[in-house]
Amino acid sequence: MEKVNITSLADIEALEKVPFDERLTATNTYDILKEGAAINPDATAISFMLTGATYTSPMQITYRELMSQITRTANLFHDLGIGTNDVVSYLLPNLPHTHYVLWGGEAAGIVNPINPMLEAGTIRDICQAAGTKVLVALGEVEGSDIWQKVIAIRDDLPDLKAIVRVFGPSDEKEGIFGFDEVLPKYNGDRLDSGRVIQPSDRASMYHTGGTTGTPKLAPHTHANEVAMVQIMKLLQLMSPGESVLCGLPLFHVNGTMVTGGFPFSIGSHVVILSPQGYRDPTVMQNFYKIVEHYKASFFSCVPTILSVLLDIPKTDEDISSLRFALCGAAPLSVELLQRFQAHTDMKILEGYGLTEGTTASCINPVYGEQKVGSIGLPLPYNQMKVFIQEDGQVREAATDEIGAVCIKGPNVFKGYLDESKNKDIWMKEDWFNTGDLGRQDKDGYFWLTGREKDLIIRGGHNIDPALIEEPLYRLEGVQVAAAVGRPDAHAGEVPVAFVQVQQGSDLTAEKIKAYLSQEIGERAAVPKEVFILDEIPLTPVGKIFKPSLRWDAVRFVYQEAIESLGDPIKEVEVQVSEDKIHGTKASIQVKLNPETSREEMEAKISDALSRFTVRYEIRFS
Repeated sequence: MEKVNITSLADIEALEKVPFDERLTATNTYDILKEGAAINPDATAISFMLTGATYTSPMQITYRELMSQITRTANLFHDLGIGTNDVVSYLLPNLPHTHYVLWGGEAAGIVNPINPMLEAGTIRDICQAAGTKVLVALGEVEGSDIWQKVIAIRDDLPDLKAIVRVFGPSDEKEGIFGFDEVLPKYNGDRLDSGRVIQPSDRASMYHTGGTTGTPKLAPHTHANEVAMVQIMKLLQLMSPGESVLCGLPLFHVNGTMVTGGFPFSIGSHVVILSPQGYRDPTVMQNFYKIVEHYKASFFSCVPTILSVLLDIPKTDEDISSLRFALCGAAPLSVELLQRFQAHTDMKILEGYGLTEGTTASCINPVYGEQKVGSIGLPLPYNQMKVFIQEDGQVREAATDEIGAVCIKGPNVFKGYLDESKNKDIWMKEDWFNTGDLGRQDKDGYFWLTGREKDLIIRGGHNIDPALIEEPLYRLEGVQVAAAVGRPDAHAGEVPVAFVQVQQGSDLTAEKIKAYLSQEIGERAAVPKEVFILDEIPLTPVGKIFKPSLRWDAVRFVYQEAIESLGDPIKEVEVQVSEDKIHGTKASIQVKLNPETSREEMEAKISDALSRFTVRYEIRFS
C-alpha cells in the first residue's frame, strides 16, 4: 500500500481515484486476520493484564496462538450447530477469550456482542431479537453477576441450543460447555466447516440505541468490517509491531474494530487493559506507566477518559511513544481537549462514528491541521454530506449551513434487523441519516451542532430516552414526562427527567427517582435528577419541545457551576438558546462584587465550565 500522509480533503480525493475494490486484500474478517498474523507469527498479538497494577507481568499470546484459538473457537461453534446464518451472542468482559469468540464466531456464523452490564431483562430481549443459538458468557467469577443473568434468562430463549461458559466447567447434560475445557479438542489449523465466507455474509449484529425501548440491532456484513479495517489502514494510524491500548469494551464497535480488527490485520500488538478496561481504577492510576512500559503508539477513548486522566498526576513517565489519542462517541469540550494536550503534550484527534457505519466516518487528520472542536475530515471512501429537508425536498447544504449529517460508503450497514426500525433512516435513497446535525466548512471539516435523534450519550454509551419515559407514563400521577441529557463534567452528559404531575398528586422528585431506580433495566439510564415542572413546554402542535428542556438542563448546570465560585459572584444569569453556528449556546451575565478582578474571575469561570461541551459567552457588569 502506498504511503500517503493525509493532510487535507484533496489528499483523500486523490486516494479515492483508485477504486476501493482494488485496495482490498481480503474479503472477510477471518482472512484479513490471517494476513496480519502471517506478517510475523511469533510476534506478540495480545498482552493481557489482570489489573492495572500487574501491567509488568501480563499474559501474552502470539499471532500463531491467536489464529489457532480463533480457528478452534470457530470449529467449536460449528460443532454446536452454528452455520452461516446462525447467531452466537456473548456476554464477556475484555479478555483474550473475547477476541477468540468474536472472530471465531464471525468465521462460523454471526456474532452478537452484548453489554454484560445490562439488566437481565434487556439482555433477554436482545437475544430474542437476534435469535441467539449459542450464548457465550463469563462463568461464576467473584465480582461478576453475568452468570446469574444467564441462568435467569436461558429458559426464555427459544432458539438457544447451547451455552459456552468461559472460566467454568462443562455440564453437557444442561447444555453447558466449559470453553477452556473443550477448546483443545478442536483443530486450530483450518475451518472444519469448509465454509467459503462471502463478503455479503453477515458477520455481526451490534445493539445500538434508538428511539424506542425495544432492541435495535445493526447487522454488519464481512464487507462492511473489512472495509472499515482497510480504511483505517489508509489512515496510517500505526505500523506492524507497534502497540495500541485497548480499554474500551469489546461489546462496542470502537473497541472491537479500532483496537481489535485493525491492529490484528497489520500484525500490531494489542494491550488489553484488564477485563474492566478504563473502568478499572488501577488501570487509570497506572495509565502513564503502562504507556511507557509498552511504548504504546495510540489509544482510543471517549471524553470521559480524558477527563479522568487529567486528574492523574504525570511524573517522570516517558510517554513520547504516544503519537496521538483518538476520541469520539460523544462531543469533546474544546477546553478539555486543550487542557489535556497541555497536561500530556499529546495530540488528541477528535473523530466521529456510529455503529451503523461500523465505527468511524470522520476524523481530524493525523498529519494535517487539527481544527479544535471539529470532528475532522471524512474518511477515505466514506462519503459524508449535510442535507437540508424543506418543502418535501432534499438538497445539499451550503458551506457552514446546518443540516442532517448523512453517510454512505462500503462500511455503512444496509439497515436494521427489524424492518420496522428502518422508517425514515435513509435520505436521498442510500444516504444514512445519522440523526446528528452539523455543518461542513470551506476546508471540508465537519462540525457537529446538535442532534435530531432523541438519544442521551453518557460516556459514549447511547441511552434511549424511552427507557425512562415509558415507566414514567406507567406511574400514577404523571401527566407529561420527558428525558433529556444534562451536561456532566465526567460523563459528557447524564440523563435527567422532567415531569408534569396531575393536579392533586403527591408525587415528589424523590418518589419518582426511587420508582425509576426499580423500573429501569439499564442502570446508566436511571436519571441523575428529576425536575417537577408546572408545565412542560410543547410545540404548537402539542408535541413536547425537548430543545427547551435541554436548554434548561444546561442552564441549571452552568448556573450551579458559576455560583459555586462563591463570594466574588454577586449575581449570575444564564440563558441558553439555539445558535446558528454551534447549535446551542449559553449567554452568561455575571455581576461581580466591586473588589473582584474581572480577568481573574473570567479565568475561574472558564475553568469551571471547561469540561462541558456547550459553547458560551460571558458578559460582566
